[in-house]
Amino acid sequence: MGRLRRFFADKGVLEVETPLLSSAATTDPQIHSFETRYQGPGAAQGRPLYLATSPEFAMKRLLAAGSGPIYQVCKAFRQGEAGRLHNPEFTLLEWYRPGFDHFQLMDEVEQLVIELADGRLPDAAAERLSYAALFQRHLGLDPHTADSQTLTRCAAGFPALAGLSGLGRDGWLDLLMSHVIQPRLGQGRLTFVYHYPASQAALARIRQPAADAPAVAERFELFYRGVELANGFHELTDSAEQRARFERDRAQRHVQGLPFMPMDERLLAALGEGLPPCAGVALGLDRLLLVFNGLTQLSDTVAFPFERA
Repeated sequence: MGRLRRFFADKGVLEVETPLLSSAATTDPQIHSFETRYQGPGAAQGRPLYLATSPEFAMKRLLAAGSGPIYQVCKAFRQGEAGRLHNPEFTLLEWYRPGFDHFQLMDEVEQLVIELADGRLPDAAAERLSYAALFQRHLGLDPHTADSQTLTRCAAGFPALAGLSGLGRDGWLDLLMSHVIQPRLGQGRLTFVYHYPASQAALARIRQPAADAPAVAERFELFYRGVELANGFHELTDSAEQRARFERDRAQRHVQGLPFMPMDERLLAALGEGLPPCAGVALGLDRLLLVFNGLTQLSDTVAFPFERA
């Protein structure tokens, strides 16, 4: 932690701390929040609260208030996530850089990971591939134009995915990425994947590269030895667009029979006041320890994993 804090101190990035409990939750259908309840002064009838799945929303409120560049190391919590590379409680490093785009932030992520590795990474510079180039290289298809039928036929060629059905385009893309492509990434050097489909933008800006090219999400992920380590965005700053995305998330949750989640109105208000153009990234420190030390189970990196909590 000393090395990490020196890295940010040298760059003038301020360490902050934000609440782990919030009255709002993530609306993302792929991420599930732990819910608890406060009862006492100010809430005699009780008040639902949610454990943070990420400090992102609170940190963006600080950015909108003029904090400048900030970082945070904290616990994050995700319901239903336990396994070889998941623990319901995990340690997250998240930071935001006003004035950066996602390419500039990739540079800084690479610098930090090399610094923390302390010689445990190969000397080769990180590889950078667009999402489209990745699918072309490994599967011979364009993920931005391939329809569900094409993706279904492609998936049928892999035993782990054969026999599956009823998935939309993004569902197939996610499975092909996670089960076929991801295990091949970061073998011998760090690998950044950038410009995901616009339908997977989440909290990132969407860019139209050219009139005849598909729109892409200005986001990236970092992989090493087949493990996803970080997820970064050129952040969306438009409050109305962010609200529309939250509403679409909640509609999708309803279709999937998932619980209703209150959207973060304070975040939307902060965006309305003005979030400076910035890029942000979340990096899993437990996973970083795992790949640095050649381990295979996340439980080997924490003193009290879920099974022993």
